[in-house]
Amino acid sequence: MAGNSIGQIFRLTTFGESHGAAIGGVVDGCPAGLTFDFDLVRTEMQRRRPGQSRIVTQRKESDEVEFLSGIFEGKTTGAPIGFIIRNTDARSSDYDVFRNIYRPSHADFTYEKRYGLRDHRGGGRSSARETACRVVGGAIAKMFLKQHGIAIHAWVCQVGNIELKTDYVHLNLSLAETNAVRCPDPDVAAEMIQLIEQTRKNGDTVGGIIASVATGIPAGLGEPVFDRLNADIGKAMLSINAVKGFELGSGFAAASMFGSAHNDAFVPGANPGDIETSSNHSGGIQGGISNGEDIYFRVAFKPVATIIQKQMTVTRQGKPVEMMGRGRHDPCVVPRAVPIVEAMSALTIADHLLRFRAARA
Repeated sequence: MAGNSIGQIFRLTTFGESHGAAIGGVVDGCPAGLTFDFDLVRTEMQRRRPGQSRIVTQRKESDEVEFLSGIFEGKTTGAPIGFIIRNTDARSSDYDVFRNIYRPSHADFTYEKRYGLRDHRGGGRSSARETACRVVGGAIAKMFLKQHGIAIHAWVCQVGNIELKTDYVHLNLSLAETNAVRCPDPDVAAEMIQLIEQTRKNGDTVGGIIASVATGIPAGLGEPVFDRLNADIGKAMLSINAVKGFELGSGFAAASMFGSAHNDAFVPGANPGDIETSSNHSGGIQGGISNGEDIYFRVAFKPVATIIQKQMTVTRQGKPVEMMGRGRHDPCVVPRAVPIVEAMSALTIADHLLRFRAARA
């Protein structure tokens, strides 16, 4: 099975299945001498872990990370950083009923057509359980980016039809971690939580949108033409389970704008010799290369495919059959996906920062 790695210099490879003994990964290309922040890894993992609140899946995983290599006396050695995360609360028997049927909007049918077989236990490799490994890799990338003054923040800006319309420059993003849904506006967060709770009671699921901003980005990151920074960030986001849309800066709204309104005019910066833009419809990237402004984007997540309602599907032999979802699942994925979006952004930007170093003599 190919496609398990991301990045060219700063590279993450993951392995493992939802109901296997463990999941894990290898981070290669991390520079030597980086002070390793174990507490940051734990914090990021706690933000993603299941069972953290009443509005997420109640699977109980401690998500403790065991590092196997690449760290000595608190610093990275430059060698590959290997790690594993044990699966301790998998209930494979919950999925026995799905062994011979295809669950609607899951990867059951497509994986079987691709490989000729599939792991029916929680989706196997297609399960969002794998994203825990991305959060570990993203935490290491964040350590590296912090040395260069780069910070990444993500938050929930929409659940169902409840939308946070305030521009991020007018938000206190630290408030996102003060509530279960990770929305930086407490009043809007309360409405989102109420919707998610009612959705769970209905045996249904609901989608949402996560916004993200990276600050402190230097101008010049990106490798045109096929490895544009926006293209690589888009690929990273679309590789996350349940993601159905990605937009940078003005995104789809740009289609209804005129160039006279959309162009980001260059202006003198705050310091002598600096150049900035008066607006940021470009989302911090022009021609596939960062321009020094904040990189801002949004990611749309579909409703979780497992619903506790009766649905029609077919067996592997094509026979119509009625089914109902089982197991422990999120009624809305976006609260737990916030650290995943940050992790994938951090991995991509860290990789391009290292590639930038090699671009000039």
